[in-house]
Amino acid sequence: MIPRPFRRASLAQAVALAAVLVGACSGTPAGTTGPLDHYGTNCPTSQPPALAAGETRTVVVATSLGQITLKIDGSLSPIAAGNFVALASCGYYDGVVFHRVVPGFVIQGGDPTGTGRGGPGYTIQDEPVTTTYRRGTLAMARTAAPNSQGSQFFIVLDDGAARSLASANTYAIFGAVSAGMDTVDAIAAAADAELPSQPIAMTSVTVTNP
Repeated sequence: MIPRPFRRASLAQAVALAAVLVGACSGTPAGTTGPLDHYGTNCPTSQPPALAAGETRTVVVATSLGQITLKIDGSLSPIAAGNFVALASCGYYDGVVFHRVVPGFVIQGGDPTGTGRGGPGYTIQDEPVTTTYRRGTLAMARTAAPNSQGSQFFIVLDDGAARSLASANTYAIFGAVSAGMDTVDAIAAAADAELPSQPIAMTSVTVTNP
């Protein structure tokens, strides 16, 4: 179960949160709810092709509070990067909210149900974490179960979150915010609880090459 809402994670709370970053109250893996065919057009139904090492994509997330530009890097986690790009390209994330916000820790989105229990109807294989967590890091959310990543992801709000995230070191890093951290901060500031009563939506998510 997700801890009760609070405004800023202490170290002890952050360590506990890192163990359940998928945000699923039931513990259901992030990719197993579904399929949700009305999200996107011709979206993947199983693990899509990896994004090759050395390949990058630019993903722009538009919200009512501004834009977030993400650099997706296949050299970091090819499977996670390819999965995110495929879902973004088919429109899967359009209209999906940031359903979980922990100030000083992360904002989390990518669940079409907005509950923290949803996903694309499949999961992807685990990959090693190849770099360090820091402010602006983009990584996959998951449960403690192996290969439980699906569509949910998070953006790290503060360098101080690195220690608790690294204690698990299982959340595949596949990119980073290259512009728009002020928007990320605004999304965090707008939340009235860990599970916001009026979560901010990704109104559109577009992919360009590189």
